[in-house]
Amino acid sequence: MKASLFDRYQEGKSIIHQLDPRVKLVVTFGYILSNLLLPDGAWIAFGLSLLFMIVISVVTELGWFFVVKRSLLALPFALAAVTIMFTLPGAPVTSFKLGPWHLTITDAGLMRFLSILVRSWLSVQAAIVLAATTQFPDLAHGLRHLRIPSVIVAIILFMYRYLFLLSEEAQRLLRARSARSASIPGRKGGNLFWRARVAGNMVGQLFVRSYERSDRIYNAMLARGYKGEFLTIMPHQMARRDWLIGSMAIAALLVLQIVGRITLF
Repeated sequence: MKASLFDRYQEGKSIIHQLDPRVKLVVTFGYILSNLLLPDGAWIAFGLSLLFMIVISVVTELGWFFVVKRSLLALPFALAAVTIMFTLPGAPVTSFKLGPWHLTITDAGLMRFLSILVRSWLSVQAAIVLAATTQFPDLAHGLRHLRIPSVIVAIILFMYRYLFLLSEEAQRLLRARSARSASIPGRKGGNLFWRARVAGNMVGQLFVRSYERSDRIYNAMLARGYKGEFLTIMPHQMARRDWLIGSMAIAALLVLQIVGRITLF
């Protein structure tokens, strides 16, 4: 399995790529929080929030199509809130029967559902831009500079690193199974329960190999002086440009909040 399936960083020399990771983290979290705090139905503010993301996508030289294409993958998960259209009190918009149930969509429920979809879509776009313009080690060190506990940052780093190792180990197990199996075109080997048992054995082997490998690696890290902190030669010093761009972005998010509340009246 190729590393590109997990590594979403895109090489670039834009001003966003060169920003300190702390600025990008704070602005991204602030943008997501801003979308969450906007009232339901604040469509003008949501439109301005979308414009903010379009401008960022153009400045990063990624292109908005690059961001939108990847953000659409998150919309099916937002459909989990579809039941709110029928449960939130309000004026009926339409009704229909679904089997033994008589469902009624209310105006408040429909507005809440659409607002949740827009919030989720915009927030995922911000996360995609952050991952595409910042290398993962820089993100981790940015979290440490923001005083996130070192244990949490270490867990995130190890999880990211071992996604690649686990995928490679799984590929080796699959290649070994294929090399030891004789396949006949048009026929599958064994019944469903037999294939499920083989898959379960492979998962168990993957877990045992991963556990043993993690133990060896941790002992090797201790032998090399690991004390719970990952060191870096990157200075990560905030420059005047970082403070200026970060302040402008936060000010723009505050304006979004004001617009979102004024336009409701």
